[in-house]
Amino acid sequence: MGTWNSRGLRGSTLEDMINRTNERYLEKGLALIQKIPTPITPVKMDKEHRQITLAYFEQRSTVDYIGAVQGIPVCFDAKECVADTFPLQNIHRHQVKFMKDFERQGGIAFLLIYYSAKNILYYMRFCEAADFWKRAEDGGRKSFRFDELDPRFFLELKGGCFIPYLDTLNLDLGLRD
Repeated sequence: MGTWNSRGLRGSTLEDMINRTNERYLEKGLALIQKIPTPITPVKMDKEHRQITLAYFEQRSTVDYIGAVQGIPVCFDAKECVADTFPLQNIHRHQVKFMKDFERQGGIAFLLIYYSAKNILYYMRFCEAADFWKRAEDGGRKSFRFDELDPRFFLELKGGCFIPYLDTLNLDLGLRD
């Protein structure tokens, strides 16, 4: 099992932890969340090792995860950030459009952002991300600062590798009523 340590998450560890969390939610009957693979077309193969050595993306991916929580459609993307400032270029326009359309259809969209230097995870509601995007489009900052985030949506890690995003999803739902 992956662990959280002073060096922070490395490589695909955030994704691994989200996948394990999703497996646990499924086992408990709380949610069914699937990782969406990015569609690629292999160009070159290493036949000896049966590995793709060169490929291109067939299309832009939308979000990393999609599924349902207690009958509620959910989608989210996982992002990592080293500094206290998160560049909005890390959230692509097609992702923002997808999440906006997803919420328009009655789903819940959000981002899970891992601040590696602080070893902290944040649940960003889509409406918060959309506000930062609008600010940038209106000529404002092209990033947001850590200190601009809503303190209610920081995630407290449980059991070393469990990311309890359903707790903040529940808070998000309560604020929508």
